[in-house]
Amino acid sequence: MRKTLISLCLIFTALTINAQELYCRVSVSSQRIQGSTNRTIFSTLQQSLYEFVNNTNWSNHVYTQQERIECTMFINITEEINSGEFKGTLQVQSKRPVFGSAYYTTMINFSDNDIQFKYNEYDKIEFNENSHTSNLSSLIAYYAYLIVGFDYDSFSPRGGNEYFQKAQKIVANAQGEVEPGWKAFDGNRRNRYWIVDNILNSRYSSVRSAYYMYHRSGLDRMSERPSEAREQISQALTEIQKVYRDKPDPYLTYLKLFFDAKADEIVNIFSQGAMTDKVRVYNILAEVDNPNESKYKAIKESTSEF
Repeated sequence: MRKTLISLCLIFTALTINAQELYCRVSVSSQRIQGSTNRTIFSTLQQSLYEFVNNTNWSNHVYTQQERIECTMFINITEEINSGEFKGTLQVQSKRPVFGSAYYTTMINFSDNDIQFKYNEYDKIEFNENSHTSNLSSLIAYYAYLIVGFDYDSFSPRGGNEYFQKAQKIVANAQGEVEPGWKAFDGNRRNRYWIVDNILNSRYSSVRSAYYMYHRSGLDRMSERPSEAREQISQALTEIQKVYRDKPDPYLTYLKLFFDAKADEIVNIFSQGAMTDKVRVYNILAEVDNPNESKYKAIKESTSEF
């Protein structure tokens, strides 16, 4: 669990300080909205979202202030469809600490380019996991559960199941709504429906296993046993390669989500190590994440060995 990576002093702190799971920085940009729109609505929206995300209990576990999952949500409002109804994009990022270091690893780095919601100034943002209260609260809750789920998956095998299932329930509750992104046929296959569908699909189970191996057996051992840690990360990439070759579907949304968060980190990890390992890892990456192949060339070209 996440608490195993927190120092003893923080464990003592937990006796006196409780907090929600997320420490989320929320930003709302409205630069593309012109005309007579009351600009204060956007600052009010930003504050309301900040309070909603950070003051909601997303699990039944107790976190200290220092244990909260650090994340960001950036909403870029691009259009006002009607009075109080907006379209835009949502960029979501989260990170978690790596054991024995000051380094934080990116867990999710995703841009939802098709969000739509209604908001009037001073509206209270309310969420009910059993029904679709509003598109805005469902959007934010969906990504909050993904953030928590990915975090738990990195500390225990399939530890995030409960939270991914909650995200999937939000998707199910939104099937009758007109706003985009919730249905299988909405836009491309990188929408909210397919993300959580992939994660919970048994044909992607090796990716879930690789995710745990990458973090707990790999990154969290890097400061003490770097060679063994790299080997574990290499094995995790091999598991992902198996899924890629099995082709559960033509779009492989879950794999894309993984490499959007990890590509640069993987290059840094394998900039050192034996050349034979570098070539092996490069060959895997060039196959399973070909759009980033030019980035992965840096692994082969590095002459550092450790």
